[in-house]
Amino acid sequence: MQQVFVDILLKVVLILFLGNRAQANGTIPAVFAFGDSILDTGNNNNLNTVTKCNFPPYGRDFPGGIPTGRFCNGKVPSDLIAAGLHIKETLPAYLDPNLKNEDLPTGVGFASGGSGNDNLTANIQGVLTLSEQLRLFKEYIGKLKESVGEDKANGILSNSLYLLSAGNNDIAISYSVTERRTQYDFPSYAALLVGWTSDFLKALYGLGARRIAVLSTLPLGCLPGARSIGGFLRPCIELVNQEAQLFNSKLSSELDSIKNSIPDFKLIFVDVYTSLLDIIQNPEKSGFTNVANGCCGTGTFEIGVYCNQFSLFTCASASSYVFWDSGHPTQKAYEIIVSNILQKYNISSF
Repeated sequence: MQQVFVDILLKVVLILFLGNRAQANGTIPAVFAFGDSILDTGNNNNLNTVTKCNFPPYGRDFPGGIPTGRFCNGKVPSDLIAAGLHIKETLPAYLDPNLKNEDLPTGVGFASGGSGNDNLTANIQGVLTLSEQLRLFKEYIGKLKESVGEDKANGILSNSLYLLSAGNNDIAISYSVTERRTQYDFPSYAALLVGWTSDFLKALYGLGARRIAVLSTLPLGCLPGARSIGGFLRPCIELVNQEAQLFNSKLSSELDSIKNSIPDFKLIFVDVYTSLLDIIQNPEKSGFTNVANGCCGTGTFEIGVYCNQFSLFTCASASSYVFWDSGHPTQKAYEIIVSNILQKYNISSF
């Protein structure tokens, strides 16, 4: 009799816990992330690519000080958004060999550092294109249905939050160093990128997604790697920022168009560009002292975006730096940006 009472009590506690959890984040049971290194939580670790960071000093401020393949000193926006919605503290990478079945119902990440809307962007680096990420998502859906049943799986898919960050590498890499610059003027290339984004979003819709937050690019001309082009004074490169702004404007307009044509498709354009630029232009508000260099690798002396085991310089405290390496913000900068996202866009219930 006593054991029956204990079993009933445990069930009641579990129901109350799950109910409070669901109430805290609206109706969002899971988070899924697609795109580039802003959201990648380790999918590149076992790919045949140099675009990876599963080694120190990356992950220096991640729980346990572990380099997990996140392009940061700690957590990235996909983790912080999942935690902010009270879903889970970190979002596992789908290709993580240690991924467990119990991780599936609350979401995983498919994003791949170095990827973009243009397949060329991913292919020249040997990382996952958006098409390949979509293929893995289809594979995931099959596993989810096997794990929880088709009805529950469909409910998870339709009520979850999907994140997409793509465009940064298309502009910063493909349009800068490949034949794309000679093939297209930038407005034409931006239109192509937005068209590919639109196709990807509609493909996700076809697989059950109904709620997607699409991140703008960063202010790419203000990244430490871009500033290196400007010489000793290291100013932001305004032409690159203008290209990013044009792409973001076209992307925002396309999302409005899709929403008008597909009424039950909830899409929001998340303006990361302005949030990060505000931090860069007003660093004292958030306690930053360095906006032009990366904590790990200054962007002045090193070749490439990523720091490595032989980095010439790694700062003592990343919390005073806006950027971790030559192309990615620190966890502290991401925390500020994500806090703004969760409040401004009411992510928990949009």
